[in-house]
Amino acid sequence: MLIISAAYEDGKRIAEPGVEEFDAYTSRPGCFVWVALRDATAGELDQMRRAFDLHELAIEDAKNGRQRPKLDEYGEALFVVMQLIERSGDELSVGQVAVFVGENYVVSARGHSSQHFLGVRERCEREPHLLKQGPSFVLYALMDAVVDRYFPIVEQLEAELESIEERIFATGTARINIERLYALKRKVGVLKHAVAPLLEVLSKLHGGRIPRVCASTDDYFRDVADHLERINASVDTIRDTIGTAIAVNLSMVTIEESEVTKRLAAWAGIFAVATAFAGIWGMNFEFMPELKLKWGYPMALGVIVSACGFVWWRFKRSGWL
Repeated sequence: MLIISAAYEDGKRIAEPGVEEFDAYTSRPGCFVWVALRDATAGELDQMRRAFDLHELAIEDAKNGRQRPKLDEYGEALFVVMQLIERSGDELSVGQVAVFVGENYVVSARGHSSQHFLGVRERCEREPHLLKQGPSFVLYALMDAVVDRYFPIVEQLEAELESIEERIFATGTARINIERLYALKRKVGVLKHAVAPLLEVLSKLHGGRIPRVCASTDDYFRDVADHLERINASVDTIRDTIGTAIAVNLSMVTIEESEVTKRLAAWAGIFAVATAFAGIWGMNFEFMPELKLKWGYPMALGVIVSACGFVWWRFKRSGWL
């Protein structure tokens, strides 16, 4: 679906051409066309390929719709893929935006995501002195918007981790905590798979060898890389904390099981004392002196109770009961 196409000259919008008019503007010096697509069909992507002479391999990747973040160079043109992360209930859903950048065009194709970039276009048009730098500034603005949208996701994951940590020492919550920690670990992995490859992409856009189309905006890409480094560090911290929390939680399970085992062993020891006395006095010998005592039965019960009580007191004092 074609959302909008606009032609810009000296940082100002001068027209909203149709596909058949693209050539008239891309052939003008200092002019470029910015096309935005959403959930583009194969036919629409092929139409863009013919209009801007896009590389077939890049078009195939855009049609796939499930690419990892990457940057490919095709001559003087760039093909950049970024992942869009958004919450879908308790899970994270992954979308994609593929951006084709040339000297006189920018084509962004967004798919599998409800996020839009209308604010990005408005921001660029409010800064014509920057937009006049051409398609490379549009690429920067799109990447900056994608990276900035990772920050709320990181904050939500940190808040979820904190809520789990508050309950990690509560009795009887071990199984639920482990399930929540592993679910959180899976969501952090989704974000990590979007962030880490994008860092590699940005490293190719500032410092060292820079594609010619982005030569004038390397400082802007460095700024985006700094933001992404912060996000990547936060994601790594969350992953490490989750690993520690899982280890602590498993230790708590072991401690709880140990407490149960000690209680069972203590009660078994108490009943063993009673069983020992009952076993001795239960032997069927004719000449046992205790059998003839009038108060032998109450005395035997008293001895058993006293012995069991002493053993219970010792276990209680040692913390086993």
